[in-house]
Formats: sequence, C-alpha cells, structure tokens
Amino acid sequence: MKILFLAPLTRKIAPQITASRPRLIFDLINGLKKRGHKITVIGTADSKIPGVKIIPAIKKGFYEIEKSFENPFYAHISFLIKQALITEKISHGFDIIHNHCYPESIPLLLSKNFSCPTITTLHHSISLELDEALSMLKNVNIVCTAKSLKKNAKKTKILKIIPHGVDTNLYKFCKEKEDYLLWVGRLSKSKDKYGNFLDPKGIKLAIKLAKGTGYKLKLVANVEDVDFFNKEVKPELSENIEWVGKISFDQPLNKRQISKLMQKARALLVTTQKDEGFGLVAVEAQSCGTPVIAFDKKPMPEIIINGKTGFTVSYKKGLIGLKDALNKLNEINLIDCRKNAENNFSLESMTKNYEKLYNKLVFKK
Repeated sequence: MKILFLAPLTRKIAPQITASRPRLIFDLINGLKKRGHKITVIGTADSKIPGVKIIPAIKKGFYEIEKSFENPFYAHISFLIKQALITEKISHGFDIIHNHCYPESIPLLLSKNFSCPTITTLHHSISLELDEALSMLKNVNIVCTAKSLKKNAKKTKILKIIPHGVDTNLYKFCKEKEDYLLWVGRLSKSKDKYGNFLDPKGIKLAIKLAKGTGYKLKLVANVEDVDFFNKEVKPELSENIEWVGKISFDQPLNKRQISKLMQKARALLVTTQKDEGFGLVAVEAQSCGTPVIAFDKKPMPEIIINGKTGFTVSYKKGLIGLKDALNKLNEINLIDCRKNAENNFSLESMTKNYEKLYNKLVFKK
C-alpha cells in the first residue's frame, strides 16, 4: 500500500526527536515499513526517516524559525495551507493519506478534494469549540486515542479509537530500581496575562513533592523558554534534585538514554495539570516495569491501572494525594506494569490497528 503521511511542520521527524507527536509518527512509519508498505511524508525538509521519501513544505521545523517572521501565526497557517495544497496535487498517487498535522484542521477542511481516503489522528483533547467545528465537516475519518477523549466529542463522529503504542523492545523491563523519582516533560513558553510562566506539565509540583518527601528527583525536559528554567527551576536544583542533560529547545536526551533512566526509576511522576491527547511517557515507563504516579487528568486513568501499575491521584488532592501514592509504591508488582504496556500499548498492536483501518477504507474490507 502507498501511504502519504502529513507531518506536523513545527518539528522535523527524525530518529533523535523525542517530542510526542514526531516520535509517534516515526515509530508508526517504521512499523508500517516492516509490514511492506511504501511511505511518503510531507513535512520539514530536514526530516530524516530511512527508506522514506520526504516532500518539503517548509525548510525547518517552524519552532526553529518562527522568530524570523513578522507575524508567526499567519506564517504557520501559510505553510499548513501549502502542505494541504501539495497533498491535493499528488493525492492521486496514493492509496490513503494519514494526517498528523498540528493543528489538524486545514487538511481536514480540504480532504474532500483529495483523490484517496484520508484518516486524521487527533493528538490532543477535544474542546467544545473543536467538537462544534469538526461536527460540521462531512465524511471525515477521525481517530482519537482514548475512550475518555471520545466522550468529549458530543457532536463529532469518531471513526475509531486507537491508543498510541511504544517500542517495548527499546523500553525494556528492569526489576532493579534505584531510589529516585523521574519527571519527563516540557517547560512551556506560555504565560498568563500577568506575564507569569504557565506550567501545564507541572514541573514545580514535582519539585515540591521531592522537597517535601526527601526523595531524589531527576528532571528531563525540553526548554521552550530559558527564562522559565532560570527563574523557576534552576534555583531549586540541589544534590537531591538533578537536571539531566543540557538546556535545549528540543529534548536533549535520546530515546535510549530516557529508557535507561526509566528502567532504574522508583516511579515516574506525571504531574500534568490538564487533559491531554495521550501520555506516551506513562506507557514507556510501564514498559520498563516502572510504576507511574499521575493526576487523574484524561486519559491517564485508561493508561494506568490504578493500584496495579501505579496510581491516578485526584487533581483536587494535589501534593497530599501524590504523597499518599508514594507511600503505597511497594504495593505495585513491577511485572504488572510491563504486562499492561505489552498487552495494550505496544507499537506492534498500534501498527496493526492502523493497517486494518487502512484496509477497511481502501479495500472496503
């Protein structure tokens, strides 16, 4: 089957990129290649995926070059329109198109002009506004990643739920743990109306938890704004609270390095303060046999088996709830963590699920 992927233009797709959407696309493409499919990607010119043709819609990831534009918002929209128009022009040469753009909307609007079926995977939660807009589109094939996220689609028809998958061969099981907690996330550049840095991933909560319990904490993140790191994080670093890797806009550690940290961690902390499209790090940690302690933001309760592979803590309980979960870590059987990843969130199962959906739309079977 000839499959055309529409990649986000914000970052390149390459082996070393660990941002959730690019690494998911990279892994899915490799899984499909192994099953004999021919893949082409419309994305950034510097994307590198062995054995895959790259058609550029932009020179580099938009996040790298956005400061060079007088109006970054309109510049980004312009590149997305260009990507969609390239797709329209060449779509006759493919069996199916898989849209992973950020945001996904422009290819969705133009998909009626494409010469082959199109699937769009939503990599984020569905807001009331998005639900209203998507419901107005006819004959679009939308995939979301979790049941709880589908429930937000009150008006929009969701074709299928396909959870994200991880490479369980890379994120190997390890029963020997060291006495540290791990936090893997992102330091957002977003600010509130007063100019204060927002902290959607909750790094400051993770730091407060470590300071309040005496646990060692390792922090791994990409830094979108160095001022956030210098003002909010750097002053908190100590012998017990360690920043791992350099300060970089993109995640400084590769997948193998992160895997090793996850394998040895006592637990992974997911202190995200809002609903998200998925939670790949939570699956990767469980694949390593590492319990996850997370707030009960969607779709974490679907990824973590509460009390068995970790704990989903009521967000309203905050630090107190996180501390209670830490005290119960010895109740977790590490093998159960691994089994949950293998049985429900493997790269192989995700690839097969998408392949079945492609066949259904292309060959009507």
